Amino acid sequence: MALPDFLVAGVPKAGTTALHAALVGHPELYLSPVKEPKFFLSDGPPPRHGGPGDVQTYQEHIWRRDAYEALFAKAPAGALLGEATPFYLHDLDAHDRIRKLTPDVRIILLLRDPVDRAHSNWTHLWNAGLEPEADFLAACRAEPARVAAGWAQFWHYLGLGLYGRQLEHLYQRFPREQVLLLRYKELKDAPAATLDRVCSFLGVRTGLLTAIPRENVNRHVVQDNRVNAVLRALLRTGGGFGHHFPVPLRLAARGPLLTLLHRRKGARPVTTPAERAELLPHFAADIALLQDITGERFDDWLSVDRHARAPQTPPIS
Repeated sequence: MALPDFLVAGVPKAGTTALHAALVGHPELYLSPVKEPKFFLSDGPPPRHGGPGDVQTYQEHIWRRDAYEALFAKAPAGALLGEATPFYLHDLDAHDRIRKLTPDVRIILLLRDPVDRAHSNWTHLWNAGLEPEADFLAACRAEPARVAAGWAQFWHYLGLGLYGRQLEHLYQRFPREQVLLLRYKELKDAPAATLDRVCSFLGVRTGLLTAIPRENVNRHVVQDNRVNAVLRALLRTGGGFGHHFPVPLRLAARGPLLTLLHRRKGARPVTTPAERAELLPHFAADIALLQDITGERFDDWLSVDRHARAPQTPPIS
């Protein structure tokens, strides 16, 4: 059976795309040509409703087993098979689906400061024209209503960052030696050493991968003004009914709108002390749980002014 030997299972906006792109270059590994197939997120067809653009995203889910196995059909003999769906850690039911089908799978997790992760998540959807809230904190406050309305996991800005409870659940299903826990900062600041850790964990040659691709980093700055409000409204409207049209037609219609929306480029904003002060209480107990579970310290995540004191380096995707 063509099923994965390893999964990059978490978390969104913590370098999983960059790690996937880097691992593709290893001759002993074969990664799914579809990044984020999302196979283990459901037992059948995904939902048919959700937030802006969710229906189109659900159409991209590869939920049939034969289609999932076909992703690995072209792998060279002897290569380790893998895929990257960063929502698997957040989805507790996915843990059971993974254990049932691939109990010996190796799991790679990238964790990022949960407030920064949420902000990057919001920025991604805001820059895509899909996020209706111009204020990051307002979008976070809207999360319970969005979850109740069935919006997809990528809208769960706060929920996706509760790593402690998620990892606790995962460790109840998989032995710790099958899980590699990394930090976003390690991948960004020491890519060669971090990639060697991944390769060693997977049992393939080290020293072959030394860099992380950065071409997928979004450097657009989308302001909240009248022109952009119209463009974002059009993109959200298209996200609501675009699934009725073929993908090439959807892309052709969306492309010019995104070009206009992304007309300004600049450095991506970071979380402010005020934003961190409001959101850190939401994560404090979970960070303490994460430290208890892993035996590692994450004290830097608890700082309100961490960005004011730390030098900024370019993000990775």
